[in-house]
Amino acid sequence: MDFTERNGVEKETGVGAVSRLFAVLRALGDCPDGSERVTQLAQKVGLSQPTTHRLLRSLMDEGMVEQDLRSKRYRLSLEFFALAARAGQSGNLRDVVRPSLLRLSASLGDSLFLLARSGFDAVCLDRSEGPYPIRTFTGDIGGRVALGVGQGSLAILAYLPEEERETVIRYNLPRLRDFHLYDEVMLRSEIDTVRRTGYAARNTGVLEGMAGLAVPILDRDGRAVAALSVATISDRLSADRMPTVVDMLKREATAISQKINPFDPVLRRPSQVFGQRE
Repeated sequence: MDFTERNGVEKETGVGAVSRLFAVLRALGDCPDGSERVTQLAQKVGLSQPTTHRLLRSLMDEGMVEQDLRSKRYRLSLEFFALAARAGQSGNLRDVVRPSLLRLSASLGDSLFLLARSGFDAVCLDRSEGPYPIRTFTGDIGGRVALGVGQGSLAILAYLPEEERETVIRYNLPRLRDFHLYDEVMLRSEIDTVRRTGYAARNTGVLEGMAGLAVPILDRDGRAVAALSVATISDRLSADRMPTVVDMLKREATAISQKINPFDPVLRRPSQVFGQRE
């Protein structure tokens, strides 16, 4: 980079220009095929082509962007993804959610669970025990159950992207019938209810005398990656008490969503936490 070009970059990277650099990075990250020409990038970020080119050169100097010499298209570099991966080594989901489990368990006096999506299943990543003896589908930490079985996994299933949700429903329906829970019409009706209300709840069910309520934990794209679930005895989840429980779980889930690390390996392979294979 010669003096004239470097001087232009210094001007572009002054006050307010950091946002321009990140606009370029975000635009590259949003490219359908992972790369883009400078002309199209300039249009996406609303800058002139020379300005966009200078910003790209600056990002290339820092190793965050690379250019294909044949196509002349720009893309995020391996160094950029390596940096993101290193950032993902902290703030795992269990650590983020643990304070919420303890607060909710202490406030409600019931057992709280953290369930995470694992393929066609939900895995219990953590729990905080309440004073009442309860039975759950997942059992202890590390237990897994088909998505749709129990309120926590139903909350996750309901908030998956539509195409993905359909794939899970088709695969899991035979498994759900083994629990004598749903036919397809009933399952879809339950999913619609969860999406409308924002929570899954059942005061009576397959586990006699047990009741459950769960809310999804959403990532930044609005898809469910986990769920907060309360399990208790039926008498403690009455119509009068349910709105309070729903509100408390939703507030905690919203706070957790803002802290989720999108590179958290626990979100990709939750069973590895327990030394199991997916």
